[in-house]
Order: sequence, then C-alpha cells, then structure tokens
Amino acid sequence: MQKYARLIQKEIGDIFQREGRNFFGNSFLTVTGVKVTPDLSIARVYVSTFHEKGTDVLDKLHAHEREIRKILGTRIRNQARIIPELQFFIDDSLDYAEKIDKIMK
Repeated sequence: MQKYARLIQKEIGDIFQREGRNFFGNSFLTVTGVKVTPDLSIARVYVSTFHEKGTDVLDKLHAHEREIRKILGTRIRNQARIIPELQFFIDDSLDYAEKIDKIMK
C-alpha cells in the first residue's frame, strides 16, 4: 500500500506541476502525502497551498477531480490494476507546527 501511495503522490505532483494551470490557475500546490485504503479503491490526497485559501483550492480540485483521475490513469495504467477514486484534503500540519513553535517561544 505504501509503494502504491508513493507512486500516486509522485504522479499527482507531476500532474500539478505540468498541467496545474489548467486546473487552478497560478496557485502553488504541494502534494504532502497520500493514504490509500486497503482495497486500493480510494486515495486520500493531502495538499498544502501557498498564496491562496485552502477552501478555494479544494473547490477547484473537486471541480476537476475526474480530469485529474483520468490523467493519473493514463500515467499509471501499466503499473496499477486499479485507478483509485481521488479525495482531496488540505494538509494543515505546517500551520499547526508553526503555531506550536510560536507557543514554545
């Protein structure tokens, strides 16, 4: 499962880098992690964003979910038998770490 998750994370990151302007304009997104269910049917993709609200980016990602999944499918079709359904979430771990750092100071 971890190998499959790393493959999906790498490919989605590459999709965002190469074709991201078509999906969400000039926003800068980073895929921070992917968790895959045991049956490999659902991939939870965690993204962090800069310069834009997370809710705006999530709305754009949800609007283009099918297109992103289709592109992902063409890229990994020889390596994976199942192309998972994608669910996008905002990763706020960096904000949380920054908040804890401020408290510690």
